[in-house]
Amino acid sequence: ITHHLRSQNIDKEAMFAVRPVATSFQRVVLNSRPASVRSMGTIVEGVDFDTVAREWRCKWSGDDDKKSLAEAQKALNEVLGDVKAVDGFKKVDRVVCGGCLDFKVITSLPAGDKFAAWEASGFAPEEAFLKKLESIDGISTVETQTYTIMPM
Repeated sequence: ITHHLRSQNIDKEAMFAVRPVATSFQRVVLNSRPASVRSMGTIVEGVDFDTVAREWRCKWSGDDDKKSLAEAQKALNEVLGDVKAVDGFKKVDRVVCGGCLDFKVITSLPAGDKFAAWEASGFAPEEAFLKKLESIDGISTVETQTYTIMPM
């Protein structure tokens, strides 16, 4: 990585430095399309999928020994049982990036009726989880996104 960063004239110390983030945020919803579009198994010829995922993400702060990250994990732990109980649940992944201070939760379901039903329920427990994230000091940029996943 260091060689690649050096060849790209990127300051690796600056890239991986823990930086404070703003505490104000707005919720953003990306890729909001009708369920009928997402339940299809082909987006365009050659671009097939069998899984649809819902991502919940935010930025955390390195302040106070990364307390906001620890609190975000606790919030996830509180709803994890509900997430795993969603009809059709395939898996849930948690992604943390220490460089860009991302905290992401990605819940995957089979494309089609199971995902559409979860969407109709408001992606429960999404609302409760996002409100909990928004209440944590040091958390900002709370967002959601829906996308397809296909192993290659």
